Amino acid sequence: MISKAHIIKRFVSYVTVDTESDPESQTTPSTEKQWDLANQLTEELKRIGMQDVSIDKNAYIMATLPSNVDHEVPTIGFISHFDTSPDFTGKNVKPQIIENYNGKDIVLNEAENIILSPDYFEDLLQYKGQTIITTDGTTLLGADDKAGICEIISAMEYLINHPEIKHGKIRVGFTPDEEIGRGAHKFDVEKFGAEWAYTMDGSQIGELEYENFNAAGAVVKIKGKIVHPGYAKGKMINSMYIATEFINSLPRMETPEHTTGYQGFFHLHNMEGDVEETTLKYIIRDHDSGHFEARKEMMQKLTNELNSQYGSEVISIEISDQYFNMREKIEPVMHIVDIAEKAMKALDIEPLIKAIRGGTDGSQLSYMGLPCPNIFAGGHNFHGRYEYVPVESIIKATEVICKIAELTAEEAQNE
Repeated sequence: MISKAHIIKRFVSYVTVDTESDPESQTTPSTEKQWDLANQLTEELKRIGMQDVSIDKNAYIMATLPSNVDHEVPTIGFISHFDTSPDFTGKNVKPQIIENYNGKDIVLNEAENIILSPDYFEDLLQYKGQTIITTDGTTLLGADDKAGICEIISAMEYLINHPEIKHGKIRVGFTPDEEIGRGAHKFDVEKFGAEWAYTMDGSQIGELEYENFNAAGAVVKIKGKIVHPGYAKGKMINSMYIATEFINSLPRMETPEHTTGYQGFFHLHNMEGDVEETTLKYIIRDHDSGHFEARKEMMQKLTNELNSQYGSEVISIEISDQYFNMREKIEPVMHIVDIAEKAMKALDIEPLIKAIRGGTDGSQLSYMGLPCPNIFAGGHNFHGRYEYVPVESIIKATEVICKIAELTAEEAQNE
């Protein structure tokens, strides 16, 4: 039986370390403070009895749990990231433990009247009677993805302490900078040495994902001409007006707030400008590769049309691919998804197989030769003050890891 108190203590020890990443930094990890938790995790892996524990110059951590069976078993891996999102502060996280949740509003911060309410966040009602960890309303929590790290280390510790559970060789890996899209960039797949792996980076209990967005970023720059407004007729070009025309020419309902499921979108996430120059920063997302290419072409075509109207060098666009849908790499090895689904069902967890409306380290790793579906870590409302995680979901995810290891060894023996 996995101890709830032990899980809470471990998880809290992680989230109270600030590991916010920085997209403007060019170093790896992108922030020096990520080393604080990286070094802590390295020592903890050694302490619980893991073998071949290593941390490289970029703070990528790997470790091994040796096989305890005589027959050949594929080496599998479990991966999580220890950075937190720069979307909201992760400094001075003060977790609150809500035992036996009663299904009513949770006051996160009385002074600032910050309420976590099931009237708005209906998923809360799934966890009535459970123990929920929340923020104090002034920071994010960091369950994305410190819950995943807690689950992996707790599972390894449990397997070490319970050798009656038979398993093959297991590799674990923890990465920096996933939240800024770089978590897999310097991951050494060859050194990791697994045939496949699972990222523990999903949300609610039961999630099992092997599809994600194709993703690109676009930077649009519009150049204007500033002239004294009193004498500007026929001379001034206001870049902000042209930028507005660009924005309004894209499909208004194909934005994150109007889409769900497999629907893609254009997301304007930053805009800076004056008369002389305006810069728009977009992310482009779609699960379908054809639609993804069409979205990029639409933005390029719009740029060309506005240039023909205002002048050939008024607008420039730079589009950069970021990651791709891992479905293409997972479908040829669907048995790895089947094992995870079977593990959940064995633990009375209903698998929720759906597409990720985002990306994980696993999407990039799959294209690097390490097929890597994504499994729930248990948290909700990531990247903001309303983030929370049920402790029971962390425990269930820990059990899923153990069961996957056990089933992989059983299936190898039966082949």
